Amino acid sequence: MASLVVPHHFSATEDAETLRKACQGWGTHEKPIIKVLGHRNAAQRKQIRQAYEDLYQEDLVKRLESELSGDFEKAVYRWILDPADRDAVLANVALKKSSPDYHVIIEISCVHSPEELLEVRKAYRLRYKRSLEEDVAAHTTGDIRKLLVGLVSAYRYEGEEINAGLANSEAVVLHKAIKDKALNHEEVIRILSTRSKAQLRATFNHYRDDQGTSITKNLLAERPDDFSVALRTTIRCLNDPKKYFEKVLRNAIKKVGTDEDALTRVIVTRAEKDLKEIKEEYYKRNSVSLDIAVAKDTSGHHEAFLLTLLGKEE
Repeated sequence: MASLVVPHHFSATEDAETLRKACQGWGTHEKPIIKVLGHRNAAQRKQIRQAYEDLYQEDLVKRLESELSGDFEKAVYRWILDPADRDAVLANVALKKSSPDYHVIIEISCVHSPEELLEVRKAYRLRYKRSLEEDVAAHTTGDIRKLLVGLVSAYRYEGEEINAGLANSEAVVLHKAIKDKALNHEEVIRILSTRSKAQLRATFNHYRDDQGTSITKNLLAERPDDFSVALRTTIRCLNDPKKYFEKVLRNAIKKVGTDEDALTRVIVTRAEKDLKEIKEEYYKRNSVSLDIAVAKDTSGHHEAFLLTLLGKEE
C-alpha cells in the first residue's frame, strides 16, 4: 500500500497559485511547496504542472529547480515528474556516474511490471534521444553488460501460471552454475531476464527446498565480485522487492554519512506503491520506525518532505 496521503478534493489551479506565491518575493517559502506537492499523487501533480503552465506560461519543474537547492531540490524534482520520466532520469544519472550504479538499473528493470518498464524505456528515448538499452550497453562492460541489457530489454509474461517441472530443472541449472563458479553462463542470464516473476519465484523455492538454503545466500558463499552482487540484487528485486528496498533504506541510513540519494530514491519511487509495507518491514527488521530513522539522519526541508511522503501527519 502507498504511504502517500492525498486529499479527497483538490484544485489544480489553486495549487498552482499557491506554488507561484511560494516562489515569489524575497526568498522561497518551502512549507507551502511541501504541503501541496507532498500530498498529491502522480495524476494530480500532472494537472498542477499543466495548470501552472496555463496560468503563467512557465514550466513549474524548471521554476522549482531554480528556486530550491540541495537534497530538498533533488527530492522535489524527482517527485514532481511523471513516474516513468522520473525513472528515466534516475537511470540516466546512474549510468553517467564514473562507476555506473547498476543497482538502480536492476531496480527499474526488475521491480516494475512489463508495461511500466516499457513506459520507462519510451520516456528515456523521448528525453535523451537514445534508447535505454543503448546507454546501458555503452556504459557497462562484460558480464554486467549482458545481464543489464537483458533485463532492461525484457517484456516478461505477467500471469501467475507456473510450470513446476521447468522450475525444478532451472533450479538445477542455477545450482550447477553456482557450484561450478560459472555465474556468467548464458543460461543463468537467460533464465533471470526472460522468465515471469511467478515462474522465477517457483524456481527459487525449488532451489531452497533442494539445497537447504536460499540462492542469494549461496551466491555470496564465496568472496563476492560485482557480477555475483548484481545477480543477487536481480534475484532479490524479482523475488521480494519490499525486503530488497528495506535493505537499501537500512544501508543508506547506517552508512557513515547518510546515503541521501538512495534514501530519497526509495521514498520518492515507492510512496505511491508499497512504501507502507516497506515501512512495516523496516520496523520488523530494525525495531525502530522508518519515520524516526529518517528524522534522525536528515534535516530541514528535505527531512520534512520525506516525512510527508512517508505519511507522517503534520
